[in-house]
Amino acid sequence: MAQVIDGKKLAKEIQENVTKEVSRLKSEGKQPGLAVVLVGDNQASRTYVRNKQKRTEESGMKSVLIELDEDVSEEKLLQTVEELNEDDTIHGILVQLPLPKHISEEKVIDTISVLKDVDGFHPLNVGNLFVGKDSLVPCTPAGIIELIKSTGQTIAGKRAVVIGRSNIVGKPVAQLLLQENATVTIAHSRTENLAEVASEADILVVATGLAKFVKKEYVKEGAVVIDVGMDRDENNKLCGDVDYDDVFPKAGFITPVPGGVGPMTITMLLSNTLKAAKRLFD
Repeated sequence: MAQVIDGKKLAKEIQENVTKEVSRLKSEGKQPGLAVVLVGDNQASRTYVRNKQKRTEESGMKSVLIELDEDVSEEKLLQTVEELNEDDTIHGILVQLPLPKHISEEKVIDTISVLKDVDGFHPLNVGNLFVGKDSLVPCTPAGIIELIKSTGQTIAGKRAVVIGRSNIVGKPVAQLLLQENATVTIAHSRTENLAEVASEADILVVATGLAKFVKKEYVKEGAVVIDVGMDRDENNKLCGDVDYDDVFPKAGFITPVPGGVGPMTITMLLSNTLKAAKRLFD
């Protein structure tokens, strides 16, 4: 029977530590600042941004929101990013994705200063992660590592399987697990005998985007199961990529959806902003 990994509780603990450090910096006249750029009126994006703003302000950081129209030119958006790069009161820049089709996400990410890229998507930060240099790491993968560590299970020497190979979750989390000395397999839709491969994992990270895709036959007895999914089931109820009820009796530890990986993502954004600020203050 699995123990539930409480992402809300862990996120709260990490945010409290961030808030204390922000308070210390402010006592020295240094306030970390995060700017979020929102293009258009995507309701899901707006909700994410509102939550990010709220948590940023709670931590004592400066929070700036720049809203641009859906039909804003790519040139204008890139100019806005450049202005934030030059702004000494802003230490983290996040352009909320997805962007309208006429704007190149790649160009926008490349334009964000590597020192202020708190999403960890800039090619230089990605490269630093892959060669093992200190860098700003994508927030969800960073949060996943913290969730695994919170179980008290050792990562070093363990067999880890990541199902999913996206640039945002699958690849970076595999790299972070490798840095923690796990033996890592990246599996995906073309992997033969996927259930068999997954069932060998001591640590199983699932990021497929397919509701309730992973069943108990994918899970090793006692494994740590991290569910990155955010889906809707046949009853339109929020669920993950793991069939929670089916897997729960077999896993050792499991993240719920909601309340697992989700809360950690914004907390790691704050952590990244603090890290970026301290580097820039030095």
